[in-house]
Amino acid sequence: MPEQLDPKRPVYVAGHRGMVGAALVRALRAAGHRNILTRTHAQLDLTNQAAVADFFAAERPARVYLAAAKVGGIHANDTYPADFIYDNLLIEANIIHAAWQQGVERLLFLGSSCIYPRLAEQPMREDALLTGTLEPTNEPYAIAKIAGIKLCESYNRQHGTDFRSVMPTNLYGPGDNFDLANSHVIPALIRKFHEAKIGGSDHMLVWGSGTPRREFLHVDDMAAACLHVMHLDLATYQAHTDPRISHINVGTGSDVTIAELAQLVGEVVGFPGEIRLDPSKPDGAPRKLLDVSRLKALGWQAEIPLRDGLAQAYDWFLANQAELRR
Repeated sequence: MPEQLDPKRPVYVAGHRGMVGAALVRALRAAGHRNILTRTHAQLDLTNQAAVADFFAAERPARVYLAAAKVGGIHANDTYPADFIYDNLLIEANIIHAAWQQGVERLLFLGSSCIYPRLAEQPMREDALLTGTLEPTNEPYAIAKIAGIKLCESYNRQHGTDFRSVMPTNLYGPGDNFDLANSHVIPALIRKFHEAKIGGSDHMLVWGSGTPRREFLHVDDMAAACLHVMHLDLATYQAHTDPRISHINVGTGSDVTIAELAQLVGEVVGFPGEIRLDPSKPDGAPRKLLDVSRLKALGWQAEIPLRDGLAQAYDWFLANQAELRR
């Protein structure tokens, strides 16, 4: 059964300027929440333990959505592995510990599907965690996210907290990162196809062989799933999880090849040229599809079709090009 929080009580969204955090703020406001706590990095450095502790002591949020993270695509993960593991470990540890210290009623930690083994059986079930070797290109980030799950589970076991975790598949949508040096596949393709169209190119080069399969979830669907999981009463949540496998996958339950995705993005953008693949570039894991049966059993499933979501993402990109160039 759902447990709605009094909309006047404080809810903290860590990482509200990110794509997921911004979607969470939109969803919370749409649900009637008016006491939403947010802080920019300049206002609160989440890697600073003392600063985070002071913030929690002063604001005393009732619930916390932990969406803050250092994120990026294959190139960024490969180039800055130390930053990805160090920053994410500090952010998670500081917020989760402060939430326990200040008696936060409920916390939701947002992870990533990269926590699962590179060759995990498909679709990936929650109990596949820690059963095999991780994908090397984003292993440091994945280890940090696994640590976040285990922090939540450990505080629940030792301190009786109600800290939950959701593992989203690949996300996209308004507010995405379109910096080609650090972006994920969908925003990178949208920008590349757009620039190829504007530049009059007769072809567009796509990294990799095009054969890996990926699942994609619109960020507004992700936010809706987060609120759904956060509002579940504890007995219902625990009935569908396990104390040592407490996270819940969030996805669509379907996937496409990168070649198919590129074709779809090209159609949405209106690029008339040829799509060429560059197999000399890294592919990453061969397939990443989540088993979302646990979430469906809890009464939620994705609603936004991929083509519609891509069109929304492209519209957002077009409307924000000037700002993105800064």
